[in-house]
Amino acid sequence: MAMLTVRNIPEEVHRALRARAARHGRSTEAEVREILQAAVKPKGRMKLGSLLAEVGNQVGLTEEEKTVFDSVRDNSPAQVVDLDDPA
Repeated sequence: MAMLTVRNIPEEVHRALRARAARHGRSTEAEVREILQAAVKPKGRMKLGSLLAEVGNQVGLTEEEKTVFDSVRDNSPAQVVDLDDPA
């Protein structure tokens, strides 16, 4: 897990963070993690597969055409790439 240090936070922001954390029953650190996660990974975001399915619906793909796409989809797990390997 990564570590992050944030410097020069105004005192009023720090007080507001502590108060918000207390309202949610969390430490200030846990509250900051929650805020950051919500900011960069919103719950309502559309995932790529859902976006592509929506595009398919908008262009009017038939069920037969959708079946063709499903039959060629590669569902195998992604392979880890070793960027340090010179091969």
